[in-house]
Amino acid sequence: QRLLRFGKHRATRASDRATMVSFPPRRTGIPAALGAFALAACLAAPATAQESYRLRGTVAEPGPGTAARATAHAAPARPAADEAAQPPEGRAQPLSLDDPQDDASIRATPDNERVGAIEGRPPRPQEEAFAPPGIRTGSFLLRPQLEQGVGWTSNASGAAGGEASVFSETRLTLDARSDRARHAASVAADMSWRKSLSGEEIDEVEGGLSGRMDLDLAHELSAFAAAGYRVAPESASTPGTVAASVSRPLRHAIDASAGLSRDVGLLRLGLTGTLTREMFGDAELADGTSVSQRERDSTLAAVALRAGYAVSPALTPFLEAEVGRRFHDLKRDSAGYARSADRYALRGGVAFDFGEKLSGEVSAGWLTERPDDDRLDAISGPAVAGSLSWSPVRGTVVSLFAATAVEGATAPGVTGSLLYSGTLSARRELRANLTGEASAGLDWRDYSGGGRDLVLRGEASLTWWMNRYAGVTARARHEVQESTLPGRDWDATSVWLGMTFRR
Repeated sequence: QRLLRFGKHRATRASDRATMVSFPPRRTGIPAALGAFALAACLAAPATAQESYRLRGTVAEPGPGTAARATAHAAPARPAADEAAQPPEGRAQPLSLDDPQDDASIRATPDNERVGAIEGRPPRPQEEAFAPPGIRTGSFLLRPQLEQGVGWTSNASGAAGGEASVFSETRLTLDARSDRARHAASVAADMSWRKSLSGEEIDEVEGGLSGRMDLDLAHELSAFAAAGYRVAPESASTPGTVAASVSRPLRHAIDASAGLSRDVGLLRLGLTGTLTREMFGDAELADGTSVSQRERDSTLAAVALRAGYAVSPALTPFLEAEVGRRFHDLKRDSAGYARSADRYALRGGVAFDFGEKLSGEVSAGWLTERPDDDRLDAISGPAVAGSLSWSPVRGTVVSLFAATAVEGATAPGVTGSLLYSGTLSARRELRANLTGEASAGLDWRDYSGGGRDLVLRGEASLTWWMNRYAGVTARARHEVQESTLPGRDWDATSVWLGMTFRR
């Protein structure tokens, strides 16, 4: 019986009866004779002798009360037609191999399952088939990118009265991020150069460098530090520029910030300090002379305290109060005004953290700057800010950015303006080797002395990747400004076609 059960030892059934498996003997040969002899021996054995033993594991042990169990477990009555095939009274009923209640009828699991190679390594999932691999440098992964192409614009100066121009543009960007398990660091750098080939003269250089480090400290305490520098020609439509200048002066911006945050139960507490420095180059006039803009140079120092409450791990409403001071390099400008000012702000908002689906924060409040000179009005108004990243489906990313800034002025009796900026952009992988991007932006400038500017812009681009390292990019852009002040209305349309190289 054990050999017929494929050499595996089975426990007895719940009835604790000895079981017999019937099998059809072979019709010819010595195995048939041996099978017939074994069957005849089993039928000739007394019933009491067969039931006085039980199979337990691999050893047959005598069990008491065999007679009682034989009576209790007697086979039920069957039709007369089947009586001839039944064993004698008191003998264990034969079981078939296909009996669903018998453990022996369970199909054996395969012993030769397919396995992978011993030397093989599991393939790494690639989310984007044409994503650049990057350059590994220590714990940082570098991703450089170079764009080179030719474009055309209907307004090269970006101001009223601008003329068309054909230009060449070169842009280099570098992104580096660490992949440490606990702390994080990132560095970003970019530089672009536009040079006219025909039409209105263009010769502009713009670039910047920024870095950030996030530290995960003990006792639910975390810290960050960030710094950046950027230099770019000032926009011709920016208020405060010299109207008679023939070239746009450079604007240098240096910013640094550091902060601490701690979680106390469901409370989220944070303290952040910021330092922003602005410097403006000299404006060149048509007669070859230059005008210094040192009176516009200033430094803003501010401290913000935030308190939030975690309604859920992904939703945290907060309140933030800010106090700061704007220091001008010159205590009084050329017109005799003391433009240094105190800064106050109060905001309320919500921070989101739904992983890759939705992350960021939005806030709204009130912002004011009060100059030291009583002859200058305070710059006050609603303040909005936001930075959101939303991925509705895989391969699509929608981003929102909004900010409120205070712009200074140099005209006598004019304090400055509040500038509201917002940009909504979307990036979509149309195919594995085709990427599309679209963005829409709005700028609203409110002057303290009266007057408003509205700037609307839109841009769309397509990139066809030949491989992971090279692609063809086409871009179109339109921008228009409408103002209540005279001489400030303009519009510009531009297109660009070139190659994109990345690693």
